[in-house]
Amino acid sequence: MQTMNANTTTLPQVQEPRNDGIPLDLSWVKAVQANTSAIERRAATLPGRRSVKKDFQAAWLCKAISLMDLTTLSGDDSEGRVRRLCAKARQPVRADLLKTLGMEGLTTGAICVYHDMVETAVDALRGTKIPVAAVSTGFPAGLSPLHLRLAEIGESVNAGAQEIDIVITRRHVLQGNWQALYDEMAQMRAACGDAHVKAILATGELGSLRNVARASVVCMMAGADFIKTSTGKEPINATLPVTLTMIRAIRDYHDRTGIRVGYKPAGGISKAKDALVYLSMIKDELGDRWLKPDLFRFGASSLLGDIERQLEHHVTGGYSAGWRHAIG
Repeated sequence: MQTMNANTTTLPQVQEPRNDGIPLDLSWVKAVQANTSAIERRAATLPGRRSVKKDFQAAWLCKAISLMDLTTLSGDDSEGRVRRLCAKARQPVRADLLKTLGMEGLTTGAICVYHDMVETAVDALRGTKIPVAAVSTGFPAGLSPLHLRLAEIGESVNAGAQEIDIVITRRHVLQGNWQALYDEMAQMRAACGDAHVKAILATGELGSLRNVARASVVCMMAGADFIKTSTGKEPINATLPVTLTMIRAIRDYHDRTGIRVGYKPAGGISKAKDALVYLSMIKDELGDRWLKPDLFRFGASSLLGDIERQLEHHVTGGYSAGWRHAIG
């Protein structure tokens, strides 16, 4: 059985130059529009536009694992839970299944944790190339004083986080204060230093797809390496219309600047079939280059369990109980 070479999926090696940002161009920002009804119609057709089966489906599901930020962001997180999660990142699927699939060496794209678990995760992943991402800047509301949010970024970087997921101030978007959003994002980008920064837009709280599109552009102008839909804590998280809006903003930014910015949908993606829809959308709208860990991630916790069940069904012909594929 052939799917894909594990070496092409496991290591999030950065090949692109970082997005250093550009000066804020308010004429560009104000020209950004979003035809909500057209976007929603297009998004509604996506689940039926692409269908992959058998070996091809297994290959795409392994790809999805390699693009996953395996996440735990609970108030009762413990060192033991984080270490178990890191063990799952190292070995996301049972060894016998990976051997049959020809996918030995497959890992998740990263681990995502709260700041106080960064050192634990770094230690648990020592000897691998799996990066640790930390949620920062007063996650999930992002309403603590700016100097404290910037200090928190520094603490996470010093603890060993290679990626920082920051949250923007939503009121800047809702009030159309694009200069304030740009300045805040630029300061957060600078505080990250060599760590890559994912800007969480909390799209479910931005009011409209036009606001989502404009916030996406401003954050990219200010130097975001990734733009991300949500914290996973909002009532509405990643959706197909929001994703279509954000990745088209990414495409426009690349067309104008030549810089590729990454995308991370987070929250609400829990089924293997949903992951396949997102991957096909990225392939159609942005191209194959974005289907690598340095430019695309799933923010997920329960998604991996469903993918593992689907892979076991592909190999054995039978489904197993979810408890046999524990995340941590």
